[in-house]
Amino acid sequence: MNLPGITTVPGLSVGHAHCDNARTGVTLIVPDAPAVMAVEVRGGGPGTRETDALNPINLVERAYGLALAGGSVFGLAAGDELALLLSAEGRGLPMGEGLPPVPVVPAAILFDLSNGGDKGWGMEPPYRRLSREAFAQLGTVGSDGHGPIGAGHGARSGSRPGGIGSLARRLDDGLVVGALIAANSFGEVYADAPPDGVVAMPKLNRHKGFGRQNTVIGAVATNAPISRAQALRIAMVAQSGLARAVRPVHTQFDGDCLFAIGTAAPDLPLIDDVQLAIVATVAADLVAAATRQAVGLY
Repeated sequence: MNLPGITTVPGLSVGHAHCDNARTGVTLIVPDAPAVMAVEVRGGGPGTRETDALNPINLVERAYGLALAGGSVFGLAAGDELALLLSAEGRGLPMGEGLPPVPVVPAAILFDLSNGGDKGWGMEPPYRRLSREAFAQLGTVGSDGHGPIGAGHGARSGSRPGGIGSLARRLDDGLVVGALIAANSFGEVYADAPPDGVVAMPKLNRHKGFGRQNTVIGAVATNAPISRAQALRIAMVAQSGLARAVRPVHTQFDGDCLFAIGTAAPDLPLIDDVQLAIVATVAADLVAAATRQAVGLY
């Protein structure tokens, strides 16, 4: 049985903030301690920050937070602000006496510039402010909700309003897996397989005016002890959940980007390959369900 909220995964907090006037928002996912993180990007038009740092071949072993935002490239400022907020709290890689700690904070954005909100912000896009507001909501009662909140505020998926979906599941062995999705896809979201297995092109064609840049962004998380390579495998498998819910998916118009987060302490023995397959499969199931929840189909 699915449970409400990715924060069912121990060691994880979520905060949302949005601007009604601009019809955009920010969602932050912040682990209590530095977490294993990986990313899989499949859309043809992604917008990201510090995703290269998550490659298992690179130096930094753990990340300190994740920012998801609307606003296209302007929304990446949410990640900049989260890095400053975490550093101000003393969270980050130590750089030496008298120097601020440097937190690794990846970010991803979706395209909501053409959704009818007031984007005339000049030199002051709202994303730094919204990141501060979302940061203040981390861990508060009701902070891990779903619907037209946070990064999903003002989003649209195919012919439906988009939004945030957030679900989790506890496995028989006590491990917990969760997913949080901000749905803003070019394709339609389906409760089941689309009729006759075909693409509903007439419906899609009517909504091309929404914009040629869309995206589903989000994260899956688990308290299973995983390596960065295992996290990457989980993110890869979890992307299949989008293919179950969205059609067409991973188009040139999308920036589909899915992170995987492991909150377990670094000194625990890693899960084996069979456990990895189970966690990844459940993550994919939750991604499909959370995507549907984001648009009101779950």
